Amino acid sequence: MSEGKHSNWQSSKGLAKSILHDRPARRRAMGRSVALLLGMFAIGLWGIDGWLKAELMRFVLWWGACGFLAIFVMLFGLYDVMRVIREERERL
Repeated sequence: MSEGKHSNWQSSKGLAKSILHDRPARRRAMGRSVALLLGMFAIGLWGIDGWLKAELMRFVLWWGACGFLAIFVMLFGLYDVMRVIREERERL
């Protein structure tokens, strides 16, 4: 493996770890994810609904991506709940 790819991988891991272990950063990331999800829903329902209706594959891909993002947001929220419980238990 080249040094550049190893370095990028390590920096990405470090960034993810810092976001997941810092409560305010985690909440900001969750808020941005929810805002993106709501934006995608709004665009799909009112912005490009005619374009999505024109072809079945576009419709399936768009709403599949929205579904994937919704599952991601729910899992992220579940992780946050579990992490907060763990942090509060450790604090006591």
